[in-house]
Amino acid sequence: MLAVGNRVRTSTDFSHTVRSGARSGRRNVVLYAVRTGPCPTRVGFIVAKSVGNAVTRNLVKRRLREAAAESLREYPTGYDVVVRALPPAATASWQELRTDYMGALRTCVGKLDRVPSFDQKR
Repeated sequence: MLAVGNRVRTSTDFSHTVRSGARSGRRNVVLYAVRTGPCPTRVGFIVAKSVGNAVTRNLVKRRLREAAAESLREYPTGYDVVVRALPPAATASWQELRTDYMGALRTCVGKLDRVPSFDQKR
């Protein structure tokens, strides 16, 4: 389970991350990430009805939440992350979801590391 301080909760934060973040897609997820500085890393999830019924969506969300909790050990501060589950996530195993999530996150972090932040441009 993610602590309250590690969750993206407002629609403004979701919109900002999706619109201006680095993006990386995999078979089961699309992940967006933005740099936030010294703040704790926060993660939010978008699991639409196209993924499946409520039981399936909640299963996918729980699995992605656990993958996010694992990723906080590697990236404890500095990012806002939004994870959009795609319809194939409904039939994906835990290992496939975890692999897709971690791969997409590492790709986004790599993209953000290549682009100088606003503070570095001054």
